[in-house]
Amino acid sequence: MTTSVFNMKVPQAMQGKFEEIVSLTDRVCEEKLNLEYAELSRAMAATLARKRPSPLTRGNAGTWAGAIVYVIGQVNFLFDKSEEVHMRADELCESFGIAQSTCSAKSKQIRDMLGIDILEVKWTLPSNLLRNPRAWIIMIDGHAVDARGAPRHIQEEAFRLGLIPFVPKNQDSDE
Repeated sequence: MTTSVFNMKVPQAMQGKFEEIVSLTDRVCEEKLNLEYAELSRAMAATLARKRPSPLTRGNAGTWAGAIVYVIGQVNFLFDKSEEVHMRADELCESFGIAQSTCSAKSKQIRDMLGIDILEVKWTLPSNLLRNPRAWIIMIDGHAVDARGAPRHIQEEAFRLGLIPFVPKNQDSDE
């Protein structure tokens, strides 16, 4: 494995395809979305490039790029116009020059391959993590608890154990 110009570890054999896909996702994310979408799209492209055998060896780079951003968008409600960053699904697909039906089918393939569900914590934009309930549910004495409402010492321990993404700021202070 080597590190690409995009600072993602991918197998040498997949380097060219990875960079081709990421140049497309970066362009669309820069023009129409934001840096968070670009970063998660790069990470997903690298994840797919590392799969053995990599599915990226088959198919058009634009289709893969569009489907990757489509999946990240689904997890983060990109297609909901009440979100700060939003766009219609057909507009996203058009940005990659692919049909929505093709993009939707390829995105389902990615979701199935990577086991991605709605609100998937790993693929949630950092700015959306605090709003994602799946990132905060922990088990305490056999009960599911939202760590955001737990005492600070429990939050700190849950973070130390890798159960929550960060310790939220205390709502009652200026921390």
